[in-house]
Amino acid sequence: MQRVTGVGGIFFRARDPGALAQWYSAHLGVDPAPESYDVSSWWQEAGPTVLAPMAHDSEHFGDEAHSWALNFRVADLDAMVEQLRGNGLVVDVDPQAYPNGRFAALQDPEGNPVQLWQPDGADQRGPT
Repeated sequence: MQRVTGVGGIFFRARDPGALAQWYSAHLGVDPAPESYDVSSWWQEAGPTVLAPMAHDSEHFGDEAHSWALNFRVADLDAMVEQLRGNGLVVDVDPQAYPNGRFAALQDPEGNPVQLWQPDGADQRGPT
């Protein structure tokens, strides 16, 4: 069976796409979509990815106006949180360490939920 090899893109509506792309670049290091086919898209490191359809009334997304959430893997959650807070962003760190790692949550300028994840356990070791 053929399988997809990873996430090729995430596309969503924004009130100000240019400003939001710059926010993700400035604060999280996600390069904006290239303006030319001669420029490579943002490359991410290989690692675990979760695709999880969730109940329509899940609290994971915040208010009902949001039906999706981004989760970014990070190597050092504490350092990333410190960097973001140093730039004036509000970041809530989950005080619990889970078997699959540690998490923090913030919102982008349009109120979309963004989660940061420092993998641990089986997700840190890789596929078996």
